[in-house]
Amino acid sequence: MAENGVGPLERGLAVLTELAHTPEGRMRAGDLARRTGLARSPVDRIATTLERLGYLRVEDRELVLAPRLMELGAAYLRGSAVAGPLAPLAERLADTLDESVSLAVPDGDAVRFVVQTVRRRALSVAFRIGDAVPAERSAAGTLAAVGWSEADFVRWRARREADPEDAGFPAVPRPRGGRGDEAEFRARVAEAAARGWAVDDQLVEPGLIAVAVPVTDAAGAFVCALSAVSHTSRHDTPGLVAVALEPLRRAAHEMSAALGARPAPNRSPAERRDPSKAAKSELGPEYLQSLARGLAVLRALGDTPGGGAGGRDDTPGGMTLSAAAEATGLPRATARRSLLTLEQLGYVAARDGRFRLLPRVLDLGYPLLSGLTLGELAQPHLSALAARLHHSASMAVLDGTGIRYVARASAGRIMRVSISVGTRFPAHATSMGRVLLAGLAPEERAARLAAADLAPLTDHTVTDPSHLAAILDRVARDGYAHVTEELENGLQSLAVPVHDRDGHVVAAVNVALHASPSEPPPATVLPALRDTATRITADTTASFTPPPA
Repeated sequence: MAENGVGPLERGLAVLTELAHTPEGRMRAGDLARRTGLARSPVDRIATTLERLGYLRVEDRELVLAPRLMELGAAYLRGSAVAGPLAPLAERLADTLDESVSLAVPDGDAVRFVVQTVRRRALSVAFRIGDAVPAERSAAGTLAAVGWSEADFVRWRARREADPEDAGFPAVPRPRGGRGDEAEFRARVAEAAARGWAVDDQLVEPGLIAVAVPVTDAAGAFVCALSAVSHTSRHDTPGLVAVALEPLRRAAHEMSAALGARPAPNRSPAERRDPSKAAKSELGPEYLQSLARGLAVLRALGDTPGGGAGGRDDTPGGMTLSAAAEATGLPRATARRSLLTLEQLGYVAARDGRFRLLPRVLDLGYPLLSGLTLGELAQPHLSALAARLHHSASMAVLDGTGIRYVARASAGRIMRVSISVGTRFPAHATSMGRVLLAGLAPEERAARLAAADLAPLTDHTVTDPSHLAAILDRVARDGYAHVTEELENGLQSLAVPVHDRDGHVVAAVNVALHASPSEPPPATVLPALRDTATRITADTTASFTPPPA
């Protein structure tokens, strides 16, 4: 523990890291205590705090990483000079090459992926945003090592000796091979320095090859590596170099030109208040206020130009101690202790009085959670809603002129609606369809209605275009849709929207009820439904990139 550091913050990050390195992001508290070397009591208090923050949930007596934890990794990506500005250029290069393209930043003696543009094939790259790979086992890592000092090689050598099987890198597949010795790695680094590019000839696993070039800032300093990745079934290594090297160089030149400072977002007075005070008052000693405050400081560092440095401690930008205290509403001394702890643990770098996030923040569950689909993110919330109301709950997205179910939780009733994930229905006759249509821009809404087959499904189905348009205007105004016996006789449903971070409607959630006087009136269902949609929205917006449907 660093002098003046924050013990609960250090222990809380250790718990999150341990959970993040399990295959499913879940573990019993007792097992977690044994794995971290902590006593059971602090693990329970950490779990209580993280559950209150929305970073953990409890399922079947196991602690499970919750999607909202992604906001920590998203803070790094949001503040990074790499992920946001350069991702569109990587996407364009992938289209040009018809190969997977990635951007990786240095992270100690490893590299960590911050952009991954995968071209879907039977054989495709499985690395996720946030995954780390040992420097010696990738073309990107070889380029990153070009700037290493002898002290860096000493630390690299110590890591290899302590972890000969690369167990500290969960994303690296088994069987492990292609490591080589130090002389071989240094020779590859020297060759990359001389020619300005590097290759990965099956260093990670058989069949996988890559060529990488550096992306530099205005001063010529290495920021990240741009890689094109393929398979030996499509190219040999010289063939991939011949096809990809020049496009990679042109793209890297564009990326270097695109790097620059961006304005920091304004934070409202409400966001600058310390939210941990209320939780501490409510939960008492079971709530670790210093852990919550330390994580708030970490999140705040992403809201500044250069707040997420590309793995270096000399990247311009960052946040001063005073700015961090103001952004979080914390006393200066409290913010300072959190920053010192985060710096010692490798999550933050400090230079010239400014603090910046480092790629290690992504190790806090981001690769595991960011791979969840929209339906997978919603499923726990729908299950809780169905259990609470004793009625089935679903989520759907627009699919042409219809809707497609992406998640569903059934209630334990004798009479139930037989719908499964993947089911499609016409949008005009469903509550979720109307919410989704109402969320469109007026021109697109009109175009979808014009293209739809407004066939009646029951005697109650609204099929008149002008009537439907008026209904959709009301749904957009009221924020919910109520449909009775238009899809099927005896069935009514109530739906509300799920939004993205820009406020656009991306999905809808509903509760299905029997059209019977014995059922609860929709007004009594609506608050619980809206609360569920709010929770799903919070989870889906925690990631830096929207989840796939």
